[in-house]
Amino acid sequence: MRIRRTILWLATIAIVAGIVAAGVVGWMVFQPGPYAFATGTPVELAAYQGPSLTGVPDDFTETDPAARGAYVAHMADCAACHTAKGGVPFAGGRPFVLPFGTIYTPNLTPDPETGIGKWTDTDFLNAVHRGVAPDGSRYYPAFPYPSYTLLTDDDALAIKAYLFSLKPVKQANKPNTFAFPYNQRWLMTVWAGLFNADHRFRPVEGQSAEWNRGAYLVEAAGHCGECHTPRNLMQALDQRRKFAGGVAEGWNAYNISAEKVSGVGTWSAEELTEYLSASHAKGRGVASGPMGEALELSLSKLTKSDIAAIVTYLRSVPAVASDLPELAGPAPATPRLADLDNPVGQRMFEGNCVSCHAWTGAGAVIGEAQLTGVRALNDPSAANVVQMILGGTGRPGTGRPYMPSFAHSYSDTEIAAIANYVTARFGSSPSHIAPADVARLRLQN
Repeated sequence: MRIRRTILWLATIAIVAGIVAAGVVGWMVFQPGPYAFATGTPVELAAYQGPSLTGVPDDFTETDPAARGAYVAHMADCAACHTAKGGVPFAGGRPFVLPFGTIYTPNLTPDPETGIGKWTDTDFLNAVHRGVAPDGSRYYPAFPYPSYTLLTDDDALAIKAYLFSLKPVKQANKPNTFAFPYNQRWLMTVWAGLFNADHRFRPVEGQSAEWNRGAYLVEAAGHCGECHTPRNLMQALDQRRKFAGGVAEGWNAYNISAEKVSGVGTWSAEELTEYLSASHAKGRGVASGPMGEALELSLSKLTKSDIAAIVTYLRSVPAVASDLPELAGPAPATPRLADLDNPVGQRMFEGNCVSCHAWTGAGAVIGEAQLTGVRALNDPSAANVVQMILGGTGRPGTGRPYMPSFAHSYSDTEIAAIANYVTARFGSSPSHIAPADVARLRLQN
């Protein structure tokens, strides 16, 4: 009798555990679409009664097919991921350090041996829409095909035509360093079946043409959610926490929903426009890291109407709170001193930072150097502060905000000290980042 009860008890536990597991998986798999929050009825693009929502915008005046293809490629921000630091654009080789290994982006130039020179239109569409390589193997979702699947065939093939117009570069692709079971690409067949809808963009009747264009730019071409939306346990985007913030190459990709404390709910349309066009908005900070690259290589190339469409769409995304404190506010009239036992951080700030950032954090010469009121300085993780110290921001001579790299000038201990000092002095919640954390973030640079 006791054995029977034990078996029954174990069976009950197994059934309950199975139900819970199925519920968890179902919760992750059956979630809303990327713009399901919008009121209105999604329709097939061919049935949409309104102006064209895809391709180049009306205020793009170039008629040359190559220029138009380049514009669509800029919309999709292909160059950022497929260009190694100091490498040839689109030739690949850029490492992405993930928790389970490093993956390197492939060569997109039309070299027939190491690039995509032998790819057919069908090959390209299968890759972009379905994450399937010409040999039938599966791509990892580090390649954002779950977002690119919304691109129209015409736009995807316009990108292909642009890539085929580039000079071929013979550069072999680097193998990733994933260990078992993550090196089993066939598992991506299951993953794609669960998380890639594999359908093209469907505009929403009831929303404006500008909103729909913005949805296409943000969700399909710009794939903003791939960085700014948290991921679930199966590494798919958690659309229930849309734009609540994520991680990209060791940088925190902050909340861009309409939430007012941790998101962009208090940003005006003009501030968002300035930031997306010029990498900086007064009092809001400078775009750095992966976002800085997205601005430089993609968003800054877009027309005014497309930036306006993106702003319209972003401002419609519902507020989702994330675990970040309120901003400390603008720079005080007199220096605010951190009451901390951090002599190393204070010494480094006084000797290296004041000349650009000012004692009050208001920026000594240009507004782009302002430290107060900036999200990165009000992030208790200090990850982005450390990344900016390590890698700098921008490039000299581009006319955009620039800060040099200090990665080779200071130790992990010194960088941790200055990061903790400036967050305590100018932020709302001091950080306590350790030298070991700085060492880990160095791997991303």
